[in-house]
Amino acid sequence: MLKISMEKENKVRELVRQKFTEYLTANKFRKTPERYAILDLIYTDQRHFDMDTLYEAMNERNFRVSRATLYNTMQLLLECHLVLKHQFGQNLSFYERAYNNDFHHHLICSHCNKVQEYKDAELKTAIQNKKIKGFIPEHYSLYIYGLCSACARELKKNKKFNKP
Repeated sequence: MLKISMEKENKVRELVRQKFTEYLTANKFRKTPERYAILDLIYTDQRHFDMDTLYEAMNERNFRVSRATLYNTMQLLLECHLVLKHQFGQNLSFYERAYNNDFHHHLICSHCNKVQEYKDAELKTAIQNKKIKGFIPEHYSLYIYGLCSACARELKKNKKFNKP
Protein backbone atom coordinates (compact mmCIF):
# COMPACT_ATOMS: atom_id res chain seq x y z
CA MET A 1 0.00 0.00 0.00
CA LEU A 2 2.75 2.46 0.96
CA LYS A 3 4.71 1.59 -2.18
CA ILE A 4 1.66 2.28 -4.38
CA SER A 5 1.05 5.55 -2.56
CA MET A 6 4.68 6.62 -3.02
CA GLU A 7 4.57 5.68 -6.71
CA LYS A 8 1.37 7.70 -7.12
CA GLU A 9 2.88 10.72 -5.34
CA ASN A 10 6.02 10.50 -7.50
CA LYS A 11 3.85 10.45 -10.63
CA VAL A 12 1.93 13.48 -9.36
CA ARG A 13 5.21 15.35 -8.75
CA GLU A 14 6.43 14.46 -12.25
CA LEU A 15 3.16 15.64 -13.77
CA VAL A 16 3.11 18.97 -11.90
CA ARG A 17 6.76 19.57 -12.83
CA GLN A 18 5.81 19.00 -16.46
CA LYS A 19 2.81 21.36 -16.21
CA PHE A 20 4.98 23.99 -14.51
CA THR A 21 7.69 23.63 -17.19
CA GLU A 22 5.09 24.06 -19.93
CA TYR A 23 3.71 27.16 -18.21
CA LEU A 24 7.17 28.69 -17.72
CA THR A 25 8.13 27.97 -21.32
CA ALA A 26 4.88 29.33 -22.78
CA ASN A 27 5.23 32.54 -20.78
CA LYS A 28 9.00 32.91 -21.27
CA PHE A 29 9.90 32.61 -17.58
CA ARG A 30 13.21 31.16 -16.45
CA LYS A 31 13.25 27.55 -15.26
CA THR A 32 15.33 27.91 -12.10
CA PRO A 33 16.26 25.21 -9.56
CA GLU A 34 14.70 27.37 -6.84
CA ARG A 35 11.30 27.38 -8.53
CA TYR A 36 11.34 23.61 -8.92
CA ALA A 37 12.53 23.09 -5.34
CA ILE A 38 9.59 25.17 -4.08
CA LEU A 39 7.15 23.21 -6.25
CA ASP A 40 8.59 19.88 -5.08
CA LEU A 41 8.35 20.89 -1.43
CA ILE A 42 4.72 21.95 -1.83
CA TYR A 43 3.86 18.64 -3.47
CA THR A 44 5.50 16.52 -0.76
CA ASP A 45 2.72 17.42 1.68
CA GLN A 46 -1.03 17.86 1.43
CA ARG A 47 -1.47 20.24 4.35
CA HIS A 48 -2.16 23.96 4.23
CA PHE A 49 0.82 26.27 4.64
CA ASP A 50 1.64 29.95 4.81
CA MET A 51 4.65 31.70 3.33
CA ASP A 52 6.57 31.76 6.63
CA THR A 53 6.15 28.00 7.02
CA LEU A 54 7.28 27.44 3.44
CA TYR A 55 10.30 29.72 3.94
CA GLU A 56 11.31 27.83 7.11
CA ALA A 57 10.84 24.46 5.41
CA MET A 58 13.09 25.50 2.54
CA ASN A 59 15.77 26.59 5.02
CA GLU A 60 15.45 23.32 6.96
CA ARG A 61 16.21 21.49 3.73
CA ASN A 62 19.28 23.71 3.26
CA PHE A 63 17.78 25.26 0.16
CA ARG A 64 18.10 28.94 0.81
CA VAL A 65 15.76 31.12 -1.20
CA SER A 66 14.80 34.73 -0.70
CA ARG A 67 11.30 35.69 0.35
CA ALA A 68 10.98 37.54 -2.96
CA THR A 69 11.69 34.30 -4.84
CA LEU A 70 9.07 32.51 -2.73
CA TYR A 71 6.42 35.15 -3.38
CA ASN A 72 7.21 35.39 -7.09
CA THR A 73 7.19 31.61 -7.51
CA MET A 74 3.95 31.32 -5.55
CA GLN A 75 2.35 33.83 -7.93
CA LEU A 76 3.44 31.72 -10.91
CA LEU A 77 2.08 28.55 -9.26
CA LEU A 78 -1.25 30.28 -8.62
CA GLU A 79 -1.42 31.49 -12.22
CA CYS A 80 -0.84 28.01 -13.64
CA HIS A 81 -3.36 26.50 -11.19
CA LEU A 82 -0.93 24.24 -9.31
CA VAL A 83 -1.58 25.97 -5.97
CA LEU A 84 -4.75 27.29 -4.33
CA LYS A 85 -4.84 30.35 -2.10
CA HIS A 86 -7.16 30.65 0.91
CA GLN A 87 -7.99 33.61 3.09
CA PHE A 88 -9.53 32.09 6.23
CA GLY A 89 -10.76 35.37 7.72
CA GLN A 90 -7.34 36.42 8.91
CA ASN A 91 -4.77 38.77 7.42
CA LEU A 92 -2.70 35.71 6.55
CA SER A 93 -2.98 33.78 3.30
CA PHE A 94 -2.81 30.00 3.35
CA TYR A 95 -1.99 27.82 0.39
CA GLU A 96 -2.36 24.20 -0.60
CA ARG A 97 -1.50 22.11 -3.59
CA ALA A 98 -4.23 22.13 -6.20
CA TYR A 99 -3.48 19.14 -8.37
CA ASN A 100 -4.58 15.68 -7.22
CA ASN A 101 -5.88 17.04 -3.94
CA ASP A 102 -9.12 15.47 -2.73
CA PHE A 103 -12.08 17.82 -2.57
CA HIS A 104 -12.56 18.92 0.97
CA HIS A 105 -14.13 21.71 2.94
CA HIS A 106 -12.64 23.83 5.71
CA LEU A 107 -13.73 24.21 9.31
CA ILE A 108 -12.28 27.42 10.76
CA CYS A 109 -12.38 28.17 14.47
CA SER A 110 -13.34 31.82 14.87
CA HIS A 111 -11.64 31.87 18.29
CA CYS A 112 -8.18 30.28 17.74
CA ASN A 113 -8.16 30.36 13.88
CA LYS A 114 -7.34 26.64 13.65
CA VAL A 115 -8.23 25.22 10.22
CA GLN A 116 -9.35 21.62 9.80
CA GLU A 117 -10.15 19.83 6.59
CA TYR A 118 -13.62 18.34 6.47
CA LYS A 119 -14.65 15.69 3.96
CA ASP A 120 -18.30 14.91 3.34
CA ALA A 121 -19.16 12.87 0.24
CA GLU A 122 -22.83 13.85 0.33
CA LEU A 123 -22.03 17.57 0.52
CA LYS A 124 -19.40 17.23 -2.21
CA THR A 125 -21.90 15.50 -4.52
CA ALA A 126 -24.61 18.08 -3.82
CA ILE A 127 -22.26 20.97 -4.65
CA GLN A 128 -20.80 19.32 -7.75
CA ASN A 129 -24.26 18.43 -9.11
CA LYS A 130 -25.61 21.95 -8.60
CA LYS A 131 -26.34 23.59 -11.95
CA ILE A 132 -25.70 27.32 -12.08
CA LYS A 133 -27.30 29.10 -15.01
CA GLY A 134 -24.78 30.90 -17.20
CA PHE A 135 -21.80 29.62 -15.24
CA ILE A 136 -19.51 26.59 -15.40
CA PRO A 137 -17.75 25.99 -12.07
CA GLU A 138 -14.13 24.83 -12.24
CA HIS A 139 -13.34 24.71 -8.54
CA TYR A 140 -15.01 25.55 -5.27
CA SER A 141 -14.13 26.15 -1.63
CA LEU A 142 -16.47 25.93 1.29
CA TYR A 143 -15.52 27.57 4.59
CA ILE A 144 -17.50 26.79 7.72
CA TYR A 145 -16.80 29.10 10.66
CA GLY A 146 -17.49 28.17 14.26
CA LEU A 147 -15.73 26.98 17.39
CA CYS A 148 -13.43 24.00 17.58
CA SER A 149 -14.14 21.63 20.45
CA ALA A 150 -11.15 22.85 22.48
CA CYS A 151 -12.21 26.51 22.27
CA ALA A 152 -15.86 25.64 22.98
CA ARG A 153 -14.80 23.76 26.15
CA GLU A 154 -12.54 26.63 27.23
CA LEU A 155 -15.19 29.28 26.64
CA LYS A 156 -17.89 27.20 28.33
CA LYS A 157 -15.59 26.65 31.33
CA ASN A 158 -15.01 30.39 31.51
CA LYS A 159 -18.77 30.98 31.02
CA LYS A 160 -18.17 33.19 27.99
CA PHE A 161 -20.16 31.00 25.65
CA ASN A 162 -23.84 30.19 25.81
CA LYS A 163 -25.38 27.77 23.35
CA PRO A 164 -28.42 29.16 21.53
